[in-house]
Amino acid sequence: MTQSTFSNPALQQPLSLACGTSIPNRIAKSAMSEQLADRHGSPTTDIQQLYAAWARGGTGLLITGNVMIDHRAFVEPRNVVLEDEQFLQAHKLWAQAAQANGSKIIMQINHPGRVAVLPLLKKPIAPSAVGLDLPAMNLIRVPRAMSETEILEQIQRFTTTAALAVKAGFDGVQVHAAHGYLLSQFLSPLANTRTDQWGGSPENRRRILIETVRAVRQAVGKNKILSVKLNSADFQKGGLSQEESVQIALALEAEAIDLLEVSGGNYESPAQLGYAPERQAQRDAYFLDYAMALRQHSKLPLMLTGGLRNVELMNRIVADGTVDLVGLARPFAMQPDLAKQLLAGKSVVADAKIPAIGYKPVDAYLQLAWHAAQFRRISRGQKPKAIKGLIKTLVAFGPRMGFNILTQD
Repeated sequence: MTQSTFSNPALQQPLSLACGTSIPNRIAKSAMSEQLADRHGSPTTDIQQLYAAWARGGTGLLITGNVMIDHRAFVEPRNVVLEDEQFLQAHKLWAQAAQANGSKIIMQINHPGRVAVLPLLKKPIAPSAVGLDLPAMNLIRVPRAMSETEILEQIQRFTTTAALAVKAGFDGVQVHAAHGYLLSQFLSPLANTRTDQWGGSPENRRRILIETVRAVRQAVGKNKILSVKLNSADFQKGGLSQEESVQIALALEAEAIDLLEVSGGNYESPAQLGYAPERQAQRDAYFLDYAMALRQHSKLPLMLTGGLRNVELMNRIVADGTVDLVGLARPFAMQPDLAKQLLAGKSVVADAKIPAIGYKPVDAYLQLAWHAAQFRRISRGQKPKAIKGLIKTLVAFGPRMGFNILTQD
């Protein structure tokens, strides 16, 4: 990290949310898939120790990797799943580990929809029977359209998981409606071609998100954090536009959510993995234009994630009110005490170079596996260690991921 002479008092200030929760500073760890659950989807001691390390590092808000609401659909093997109280004690220990040094933690809850990788032999569900615009993926993972009964079931599953998260002691939840997962698929005109009340018009396409948010708020109560993660745009021709995303954000503000995290992209155009359009990738914050546009219409607390590396910029956009929290993800895999470094005025130098083959879906999983390996090291008290070279990366991660897929309960 590089030292800055610029003072950054804004990042050091606490943030009080409408629900009454106070976040000790303006630095958040955005969600990353840890892949540290056991084969049944229960949090392990590794995941508890990982979050304890990030909490010791001074992070104001910790957002978990996506916790599955349905054991029948996983984004990756060894995701955490929370459907009932069977493993609630492990979740309690997870929350306590993250909160021990004053950090707040919210559970990101998610359903992958058409991008589910497990179970292997069943068609994933989606708003419509529309596969990804990735030919190789469509050979094996063509989804089927959900019935209305299934839509209502998934709303209830989001609600159940949210209630259990709060019962386990988490400070709230984040509903994942970005990155091309189920709720994001409903928002997309490309993925959602339904002609009933759950598709068609912008209001109908966002109906499942609004209904989910209302049900989750009732489940967690007014005194817990309710956050939503939303794409600023899909960055695809015909996909969710920035203009429509602003309208969704305003609808969420009307539902009195506590925090909106701004991100972007999906598996076909994964801006969240660094494949941002050239205009965004050339700047230090991929989605800052969107945050500035939304701020003209909304007072909703905003968290900006994506490309943030310069501490002076982070401080400035918090100080001028453009955003309320700055979110970082990948840098936390190499520096558990990242928050302390940022609060001391040091910028992130550069992201680790992760091998890639040039095919976005495979590269996305290489990224996930590479970061998961660093998380395991941190959880066991070891320093992160970059693995260089495509062959070494595949040898290091391929067998583990294959084993995890085959042994997932």
